[in-house]
Amino acid sequence: MDSLTQIVLGASVAEATLGKKIGNKAIILGAIAGTIPDLDIITRFFVDDLTASVMHRGFSHSLIFPFIASPILAWVLNKIYSKYQSVSYFDWLKMFFLAIITHPLLDAQTTWGTQLFWPFEWRVAVENIFIIDPIYTLPFLTFLILTAFQNRRSKKRKLYNSLGLILSSAYLLITLSFKGVAHYNIAKALDENNIEYIDINTRATYFNSILWSSQIELEDSYVFTYYSLFDKSKPIFTKKFPKNHDMLKPFMNEKKIQQLIILSNGHYLMTYEDDVLIFWNLKLGLKGFDENASPYIWSYVINNNEGVILLDETNEKMDALKIQERRSFRKNRNYSDEFDKFYERLKGI
Repeated sequence: MDSLTQIVLGASVAEATLGKKIGNKAIILGAIAGTIPDLDIITRFFVDDLTASVMHRGFSHSLIFPFIASPILAWVLNKIYSKYQSVSYFDWLKMFFLAIITHPLLDAQTTWGTQLFWPFEWRVAVENIFIIDPIYTLPFLTFLILTAFQNRRSKKRKLYNSLGLILSSAYLLITLSFKGVAHYNIAKALDENNIEYIDINTRATYFNSILWSSQIELEDSYVFTYYSLFDKSKPIFTKKFPKNHDMLKPFMNEKKIQQLIILSNGHYLMTYEDDVLIFWNLKLGLKGFDENASPYIWSYVINNNEGVILLDETNEKMDALKIQERRSFRKNRNYSDEFDKFYERLKGI
């Protein structure tokens, strides 16, 4: 999730744990603790961008990390705030542990994928909430602000903070049920169209839990669709987009290729354009909101160090690989027009 949401979640959890004893210091410390897992972004100063992207949401977002970081932080704070006779080392430990562990648990519900079980490469991505969702964050933030202005021992303080935690948690459960509805209707439409599929990946779209995008994996291709909870018509599927995974066979043992596959959670397409091999990561979904929508948004050019073609006439590997990200999804976009189309699709068909 975005940084603001993680700050609010960490602050609220810390307030519930220790707010009665130390007041707004719990909110401040919890806000800091809630952002600690995202400090893994500093890896970008030491490794290439692709490696840093793969490392993000790794060790610091694992279920192991809170067991390592919390005792250290608790010991430090227990020394700094030794004047708080009513606050024990265990109190600090509980506060930091809960504020830190809730960060990856929330991130795992977004599309990026979180290595909860690091060092294993498997990334958990429930995809029931977009990385920025105002419906989740703003009420939560409002109740946290109200909490901060109450006396630390008042019943209203506990009430406001509890309401923030309850409503935000309830919303996450609701998004899971909404995803289930979307998934069911898309699967039903696939069966009615006699489309045999391997997997359906349904995810929340921008800033909401009403419109869902779905990526359907077939034997040798992908098709895509959208489903709004307001839809009265059946889902309409795009044309088939070939996987072309065989294009990567000569390079499958290369570290950078494995990193690309990990980053895409195994969902990708390959094309060969302008004498270079292009890896299309499907994690960002589609460009467009109808049957003509395209998954060609987020790509990496696979090249060698001289900038010439990678494959020779015998389809054999040539020189060392060079991976270059193409941020086409950020260029030449009419956001006003896209928002209008998005809103129309969200209203249902």
